Amino acid sequence: MVLKKGQLEDEISKALMKFEKEYLGRGPQEVKTFILEDQIYVRLKGVLTLAEQHLAQTHEGKLLVKRVRTQLLENLRSVLEDMIEEITGQKVISLHTDISTITGERIIVFTLADNLEARFS
Repeated sequence: MVLKKGQLEDEISKALMKFEKEYLGRGPQEVKTFILEDQIYVRLKGVLTLAEQHLAQTHEGKLLVKRVRTQLLENLRSVLEDMIEEITGQKVISLHTDISTITGERIIVFTLADNLEARFS
């Protein structure tokens, strides 16, 4: 069965929700995925734990939360890339991420080898 764009975006969102729960201890409140040409943008809302929220009340704490979250994702990079490659059938060229210690949102951007969106035209 060939998935439509919205179905594939939903499948990626569900996989990222599962990844966050299994590897980082708790899932985000919401995940939204957007496929745009050769990139996949994933927006995760509500990813910070209560402890991280308290820690992020100081400048040093914000830096620590960002550093730890970035390192965790970097250590699990191959898991994420394999997951996206399995779902999309495309090789992941690069992965970029950032987290807001103010809003508790994380953005993950995957760049693929080919234009995934063209599949749906």
